[in-house]
Amino acid sequence: MRNLVIRLQCLALVLLAAMPLQAQYRRDVLKSLEDSETVASFKQHVGVIASTMMGGRAAGSEGELLTAEYVTETLKAYGVDVLSGRSGDPFGIKQENGDTLCSCNVCGFIQGNDKELRNRYIVIGARMDNGGTNSLMVDGQKVDRICYGANGNASGLAMMLELGRLLQTNRFMLRRSVLLIGFGASKEGFVGSWYFLNRSFSDAANIDAMIDLDMVGTANNGFYAYTSSNADLNAVVRSLEGELQPIRPTLTSSEPYPSDHRAFYDKGIPSVLFTTGQYPQHDTDKDVSDILDYKSMEKELEYVYNFSLALAGGPKPIFNPSETVRSMKNGGVIPYYDCEVMPSFYGSTDPRFFLQKWVYTYMKYPKEAVRQGIQGRVLVEFVIDENGKVGDVTIVKGADPLLDYEAERIISASPSWKPGRVDGRKVKASMSLYIDFRLEKNNSKKKR
Repeated sequence: MRNLVIRLQCLALVLLAAMPLQAQYRRDVLKSLEDSETVASFKQHVGVIASTMMGGRAAGSEGELLTAEYVTETLKAYGVDVLSGRSGDPFGIKQENGDTLCSCNVCGFIQGNDKELRNRYIVIGARMDNGGTNSLMVDGQKVDRICYGANGNASGLAMMLELGRLLQTNRFMLRRSVLLIGFGASKEGFVGSWYFLNRSFSDAANIDAMIDLDMVGTANNGFYAYTSSNADLNAVVRSLEGELQPIRPTLTSSEPYPSDHRAFYDKGIPSVLFTTGQYPQHDTDKDVSDILDYKSMEKELEYVYNFSLALAGGPKPIFNPSETVRSMKNGGVIPYYDCEVMPSFYGSTDPRFFLQKWVYTYMKYPKEAVRQGIQGRVLVEFVIDENGKVGDVTIVKGADPLLDYEAERIISASPSWKPGRVDGRKVKASMSLYIDFRLEKNNSKKKR
């Protein structure tokens, strides 16, 4: 009886929270004066999903089921078609003791507009389950501690829901169709994603790519994109670097966290994990909403939205996990971010460090460009060889001959790097960087 009462209380909380979601963009019901509408939505989603009554959302628990109902109702409120039932798409997991753990997935659907591509899919997923409740002995007393999972993974679910809102609102921009999936039992060996790919979704062969959102709320640790060194997905990330973005992920060749992208990778589907990485409160009762950086999440949302549009409208990414190794064995040049150990400049693998400490420190703005008020952005590509020497400097996208010359000069004059490695061997690595030439507002007035 007590469990029934708790379930009804939780369900009431879920429904009350989900019902006004669509209306909140017309009324300031839930946001403070400082919060944007998106931040207010993030806080609402996390507040429900990581609440005490969800009990940590262990796989197969009432909390996980209620999370599935919340995700379902929210997607519906945002106008997204939901393919699963009100309580999700259920599946069972046989336990060692003979019992069956019952979990579920939630699947939303947004139809693409291209006649040829609308039957192809991009999956955007986030796990729903977390660590549940742990029992500890404190001073001889049994104490239950809830792993609330605000960052793991209420943050990822909140971002997936807001992506659903944005993509549904701008669905006319989609060529491929988009599937928004809350995965159940992810921490039980990614069972929900395996079930979706192998049992539930009959068109799995038509999935062209997958975006996984897991632990995206602590941007003070960085914002990362893990593609399993897929060249085509890396190219999408690099293509967005040339556009104005509120935040840019760091491509990493080391998996920050095992999540549902693994099931898609095993199926031969190009996949990318967006995450802010590991954090001290992970899988503890300290993983509460206060640790989240909602304003950074808003910036990440805009980036992932643009990435999603690029995937949904661009060429199909090719799944080719061995391309990097083959290129290395043939003596070819490896893309910088595909190196297992990336080249480093004075101890840092972050290209921004190279720009700050070398390029912008020693760059000489051409006097004639100053006199004429010439500004611009130059895209430079270069190679760091096995000895760390910089060479093969090429202007990929110029701004003005004066600026192009200086960009090529300062890159060519770079001190040696520590070379990149693949399979423990030093390799040639290529890098592309934008160099910004910006004049102070009063420069053009002083220099005539």
